[in-house]
Amino acid sequence: MLPTQTAADTPVATTAGDPALPLELLELELSLDGFSGDEASFAEAVHNAATQLGGDFLFDLPASGLAEDCLRIAALRVPKGEEGGLAVVFALLDAEGSTIRVESPDEKTQDLKRFADAFVDVLERI
Repeated sequence: MLPTQTAADTPVATTAGDPALPLELLELELSLDGFSGDEASFAEAVHNAATQLGGDFLFDLPASGLAEDCLRIAALRVPKGEEGGLAVVFALLDAEGSTIRVESPDEKTQDLKRFADAFVDVLERI
């Protein structure tokens, strides 16, 4: 940030043609940027990153066609920033098992998001 720039004035990252990442996704993605593990260490890396942000690791499972070119997908809850509360997001391990990207739920993953929300409801009742 520049000395006169505030966090609210800071643009979020974009790539050519892609929409901007919300701040909580950008923070999570930055914390996972140095991932140098494999499929076996994916859950631990994502769990640690979620914890560092004050979020929760919910579960991970094989991507099974929920996302293109991915081996595993993890559901997380991360702080929404100024809005407060927690939002469900997904961390995806690429097909090579070497890179993690973070995405908000979309049409393909809406059912998984609903499952994650139900999972949280069950845990809160226990």
